[in-house]
Amino acid sequence: MIDSITVINLSTIDLNLLHVVAVTLEERSVTRAARRLGVTQSAVSNALARARDLIGDPLLVRDGRGMTPTPAAQDLLPDLAAAMNLLRSAIDRDRSFDPRSSVRQLTLACADNSQIADVPPIAAALAREMPLARLRVVSIDYLIASGGLPSGEIDAAVGVRSSQPGIHLEPLYRDPTVAVVRRDHPSVGERLTRSSFARLGFIDVHLALGRPGAGHAIVDQGFREQGLVRRISLVVPGFAAAAMAAAGTDLVACMPLRVARAFASHLPVRIAMQPVADLAVEMFLGWHERTHRDPAATYLRKLIIDTLRSPAAPLSIGGKTSVRPYSLGVLT
Repeated sequence: MIDSITVINLSTIDLNLLHVVAVTLEERSVTRAARRLGVTQSAVSNALARARDLIGDPLLVRDGRGMTPTPAAQDLLPDLAAAMNLLRSAIDRDRSFDPRSSVRQLTLACADNSQIADVPPIAAALAREMPLARLRVVSIDYLIASGGLPSGEIDAAVGVRSSQPGIHLEPLYRDPTVAVVRRDHPSVGERLTRSSFARLGFIDVHLALGRPGAGHAIVDQGFREQGLVRRISLVVPGFAAAAMAAAGTDLVACMPLRVARAFASHLPVRIAMQPVADLAVEMFLGWHERTHRDPAATYLRKLIIDTLRSPAAPLSIGGKTSVRPYSLGVLT
């Protein structure tokens, strides 16, 4: 029967002391341990004395001109060495990160325009640089519902500028807003005119929990400043639904150029320019301070930045260049 249990307060244990003990047991010599540790023999002897008091065992006893570990020390050494190696690995993890052998799952949040236009090149770059890692892409709805970047579940997000505390931002690209209409639209040519703008019905996109997002507000403000108001005939939760609806109706969908190009190559739709010049939304890569120094998340961010910062080619309509390549903004 156990009459009493001795509880050791781990907060009082000096980890450096355990390291000295492990090396001394391995070397079976205070002199060799001191040389290996780069300290004096008296420092090793003092540490050994403190360890004896802590563990309640002599640990090493003299045997002729050398020292021999006690049975308790022999039992202790493998566990102590394993613990030191585990601690060393945890501390050195950042410096030993290898993207090609990493099996991390990394989570990126973005709206469906980025899912369609940006995720494919990101996935291709990830396959080249981090072939064993897995990228999980979630929607803006999920980002908001799960508590945003500070929640700890999402590593990075592509979207408009955020003013949340603890969020780091890096500019990616400026995406002009264009109109998408069916290829044989009867009243829309290469460009929406101010007069046609007033007559047409528009498809509105509400990306964030069924409500207009920050990008939507930027575009609407640009229209209002020019005295233009869209007549909304249909509201959908994503740009893919907007493009499909535009392909089968006379309605006009306003969307970023990058995703409009993707739809124009796969659906019976075409791109028309807006009557508002330079109507663009600046997109950023955002992440929380929590993952700022994480090696896998840092590598993913660099990969995304390098991939998405390549400027898009000019948009040509009817053989004429209608949009100049957009430049990167500078985050100040």
